[in-house]
Amino acid sequence: MFTSELLIDFIEHLEVEGGRSAKTAENYRLYIERFVEFSDDITVDKITSEIVRKYRLWLNRYKNNNGDSLSTITQSYHLIALRGFLHYLSTRDIPSLAPNKIVLPKISRKQVTFLYDDEIKRLLDQIDVSNEQGLRDRAIIELLFTSGLRISELVSLDRDQVNTKRREFMVRGKGQKDRPVFISEAAAMHIEKYLAKRSDSLPPLFLNYSRNKVTANSGDYRRLTARSIQRILNRYARLAGITKHVSPHTLRHSYATALLMNGADIRSVQSMLGHSNISTTQIYTHVTDEHLREVFEKFHGKTE
Repeated sequence: MFTSELLIDFIEHLEVEGGRSAKTAENYRLYIERFVEFSDDITVDKITSEIVRKYRLWLNRYKNNNGDSLSTITQSYHLIALRGFLHYLSTRDIPSLAPNKIVLPKISRKQVTFLYDDEIKRLLDQIDVSNEQGLRDRAIIELLFTSGLRISELVSLDRDQVNTKRREFMVRGKGQKDRPVFISEAAAMHIEKYLAKRSDSLPPLFLNYSRNKVTANSGDYRRLTARSIQRILNRYARLAGITKHVSPHTLRHSYATALLMNGADIRSVQSMLGHSNISTTQIYTHVTDEHLREVFEKFHGKTE
């Protein structure tokens, strides 16, 4: 059977049986379609290690219509998708290359960027909370920093989903996995202040005010997007004089780093971040290792 003939079945399998989100399934479809393009829709029984080797070379040299090439990590995602496809074939007893024949490239992780407490304070101090938009922005930053939410999880929140009294609620993260999220008193307080200021009854927790308001429940209100939140953070970081690149993920990094520096064990942090693999959480250890050195120098590094 041709690869393209089995692609739809594989994508449906990812969503229904694999529990993957529609966005993840769509990405996998794109990645496998690239393999179809490269191999001229080869039959799956003809996929060999040599074909995969040539495919890796093709990915490395690939350029889109704008002349942009694929990053190493994006190339790796293509191979992960192909390996998943081959695993699916093996579960259906369809002859093809064994999935373990695909060895993924080692990816050097970028250094984690995080904000210190004083930088977070400077960021928050720039927000004018005398208006509804400022209250929203303060609530967003407080929530990102004290919850460890991914930006995709934050923008999809509805107002009735967040329990500000218990300061705890559930989110569905990557792989359609549910996890509890805990928020600080400050985050809960600023969310309540923001919601009290709103006159609408629309479901989204955070609204986009970039369009002119017509009525309290008009269609001009939209759910705030990840890109809009990035612009909000850029603005306040610039006003605060922070030269680091500040993104929603920077605040997630800051959350995890603060937990570890204050004594949280890495398994607990893994659960709170929603990481399926402990190795993902271990990117923060080099930060905490440096913190341990500072503690050592403070207490034992001095000579009499």
